[in-house]
Amino acid sequence: MQDEVNEKVVSLCIRGGKISAQILKSALLKTLAKLEQQKSQRKQKKGVSKEEKNLAVYKGKQSMEKLKEQNCELSNIEITDGNIKSFEKCARKYNVDYCLKKDRSSEPPRYYVFFKARDVDSMTAAFKEYTGWSMKKSKKISIRKKLSKVKERQAQQRERQKTKRKERDTAR
Repeated sequence: MQDEVNEKVVSLCIRGGKISAQILKSALLKTLAKLEQQKSQRKQKKGVSKEEKNLAVYKGKQSMEKLKEQNCELSNIEITDGNIKSFEKCARKYNVDYCLKKDRSSEPPRYYVFFKARDVDSMTAAFKEYTGWSMKKSKKISIRKKLSKVKERQAQQRERQKTKRKERDTAR
């Protein structure tokens, strides 16, 4: 009787091992198939994204070639050298597609902002905001000047100036 039980236990263990091996094999095959499918999907997406990149419409600051590729009429405005970066902030806010070009033919180089003619309204709004901001900035008094004025007022308001005196005792 003991031998029969031992044989049944051994056969049960063998069958369990075979079943678990089959389950493991099928699970691995399914996983491999899924990975291959994902890999092929990624390749398809990459191919599509490269085509989309070629057809993409650029926004904001861009080169003159990219601006011309969009087949629109271009307008331009001349700006000074000192305020190029600060203008870019306003242009980004109003979603203006533009290109900066430097004209080196004149002695102090001139800078031109080329933009789409249909963006004229947003460009004028950006320029109005920028000019208002720059005028406000130029009218502000610097903090150092304010501090020096306050120091002068304080000095005038003092009734007497401080003098340093040391009295020495001669007696010891």
